[in-house]
Amino acid sequence: MTTLDEADRLVGAAAGAAAAWGQWAPKLRADALSAVADALDADTAALVTDAARETGLPEARLTGEVKRTTVQLRMFADVLREGSYLRIVIDRGDDEFALGVRPDLRRWLVPLGPVLVFAASNFPFAFSVAGGDTASALAAGCPVLVKAHPGHPDTSRRTADIVRSALLHAGAPEGTFDLLVGRDAGVRVLRDPRTAAAAFTGSVAGGRALFDIAASRPSPIPFYGELGSINPAVVTADAVRERANLIAEGFVGSFTLGTGQFCTKPGVLLLPRGTDLPERVAALAERVAPARMLTAAIAERHRERNDEIANVPGTKVLASGVVRADPSGVPAVGPSLFHAGSVSNLREHRDVLLEENFGPSAVIAEYDADDDLPATLGSITGSLTFTVHTAQRPDDAERARLAPLLEHAARCSGRIVFNEWPTGVAVTAAQQHGGPYPATTAVTTTSVGTAAIERFLRPVTYQNAPDDLLPPALREANPLELPRTVNEPGDSRRWK
Repeated sequence: MTTLDEADRLVGAAAGAAAAWGQWAPKLRADALSAVADALDADTAALVTDAARETGLPEARLTGEVKRTTVQLRMFADVLREGSYLRIVIDRGDDEFALGVRPDLRRWLVPLGPVLVFAASNFPFAFSVAGGDTASALAAGCPVLVKAHPGHPDTSRRTADIVRSALLHAGAPEGTFDLLVGRDAGVRVLRDPRTAAAAFTGSVAGGRALFDIAASRPSPIPFYGELGSINPAVVTADAVRERANLIAEGFVGSFTLGTGQFCTKPGVLLLPRGTDLPERVAALAERVAPARMLTAAIAERHRERNDEIANVPGTKVLASGVVRADPSGVPAVGPSLFHAGSVSNLREHRDVLLEENFGPSAVIAEYDADDDLPATLGSITGSLTFTVHTAQRPDDAERARLAPLLEHAARCSGRIVFNEWPTGVAVTAAQQHGGPYPATTAVTTTSVGTAAIERFLRPVTYQNAPDDLLPPALREANPLELPRTVNEPGDSRRWK
């Protein structure tokens, strides 16, 4: 465990490193991130061995996750080398500007300062010590302190040692990166006035408690929390007629993937009334063998949530979720499937049925008409994803029916998926992994993809500053050769 005195020392070191790390040329930081990626790749076998023992996740999955982690680091390195993430805009002085004399204005983005990252349980690499939050914050020029997740402590320590060593060998200042162990140390650093922002992936209860701390500080800070998501999926009648078996197989595969411990797991499936899809899904779910959950605490909360759902009036249990002992001491759990009846019953009991159940569990409800769906989606306060299965070539009538549905989907989710399932999250520039609360606490941001760097930057404008007092990125000679938008005098006279 990290003592409170040690936590104070670490956040002091991070604060001391902030100016130097933030002033590194982007291409130098890019080289440091690439060095971290190389070091993680070189130690993949040992990392996977630790993580498999601690989490019960299969080695193939973990090996792929290390690769995703190093790809993320290299993607942010490429962002730094390209340079447009700084959004540099220069408005040269203009005596004939439409609104009067325009001064010389130069705007760019600067690092926030030390960032606290709370590691996730379900991705011991990609959302943990060296995951996307850490990679994007380091890329932005922010020192990072990671609060390790108790579900994989040895994996966290080994990963942290690799990251710290690689950064130091690349010349990064002492304090650029370090690890915290223990809840009290994490809360201590979150309250520390030197901490400039925090990122979190985990439960609604835990994330909300930390968010409230961040917001109630004398000087509040941004808290980028990914908390809970039900990820609704809608199937149209035309889609059922076209490929019922494929939909049933895809849904079961998606909500049981990783023992249902993905934040993008589809937790509720809305079907047209009168099909046999509920029975098909149940039959397939019963064939899925129980698999170990990440921790005993997660397994116990999953059991409690299953009991809550089963006790909702009008709800039937279609698959009972077999539980078996595992040599690790953490239970192995099979899929649970519930039928809530009508979507009106789903809405009536939304507090239970439309709350995330982390684990291999899902709820089915049936709708009578397309008009039922917008109201049902309106009952979902916020979600990472919305999935719709339509005919592969929808006719004009189905397109017209989909329009209001998609309008509501865009209001309640961050990513809309057509004729696929949402559990895969591509790490790309166009990815959006966020959504209205409780999916996230910051609806305008993403925690996956290169846009995640924007969370840890803030804008600063220099007005009529002497060239030699400007940061190099804003000087006339552009010594860092960064992309810039330059508005010359007269460019805006069209506004007169």
